[in-house]
Amino acid sequence: MIFKKPKNTLEGLGKPMSGTSEVVDELSVTCEKCKKTLTSDELVRELNVCLYCRHHFKMNARQRIHIIADADTFTELDKDLAPQNVLGFPGYDEKLEAARLRSAENESAVCGVCEIYGFKTAIFVMEPYFMMGSMGSVAGEKITRVFEYATAENLPVVGFTVSGGARMQEGMVSLMQMAKTSGAVKRHSDGGNLFACVLTDPTTGGVTASFAMEADVVIAEPYALIGFAGPRVIEQTIRKKLPPDFQRSEFQLEHGFIDNVVDRKRHKRYISQLLKMHRRAQA
Repeated sequence: MIFKKPKNTLEGLGKPMSGTSEVVDELSVTCEKCKKTLTSDELVRELNVCLYCRHHFKMNARQRIHIIADADTFTELDKDLAPQNVLGFPGYDEKLEAARLRSAENESAVCGVCEIYGFKTAIFVMEPYFMMGSMGSVAGEKITRVFEYATAENLPVVGFTVSGGARMQEGMVSLMQMAKTSGAVKRHSDGGNLFACVLTDPTTGGVTASFAMEADVVIAEPYALIGFAGPRVIEQTIRKKLPPDFQRSEFQLEHGFIDNVVDRKRHKRYISQLLKMHRRAQA
């Protein structure tokens, strides 16, 4: 099987699968980057990372929670919150229904509380298969609430972002989530709590311009696209050719935009070390 690139790479037309691999029924898959063939068992074992070139395939929110949280410790918050077509935007109801069917989620963010190697942590994970993780009013509300919960309970927050930016079908209401989530992050920080964020491919638009880059520690998966406007838009605007791998994780690390690039298989151990270093004294 060969993964086909969607016409709009920020719309995310691929279909998520259960378990820890996008490929379950197929016996093999061809890496879209190096073109080598991998078995589905290899992908499961490698957490959806290519054995040969370390290309990181997309993962849905539940898959990430499965690999980052200790077994049977995740408790979801605000699961039933769901977006509505408050502006009467043409075709939005149909897009929401398609996104629910594709992702099996009500919104583009899954939030809750879990333990990571025994450290109790608030967590949010953005869902690439729900309108490419776009941020609408409900996604912003859920992320704001998880920060407020963590602030009240003096818990660290760990976030995983993937997004094409603010959701245009909700207009200004969507853009307001940038300020709302940023305020919640600031109050959480003022309380002396840690926020660590993992940027995955792609993290762009209003999510990058708000909470994704406001973490105390910002790490990224290899070769993830990270920026506000995409490279094509920038080239069309400035009428100049951009450097190779512009806005990719390694480029952003070299230029001081993020703190580290960490392979998916190291995420849990790396994050647990951050939690250990920044844990608060128990009252």
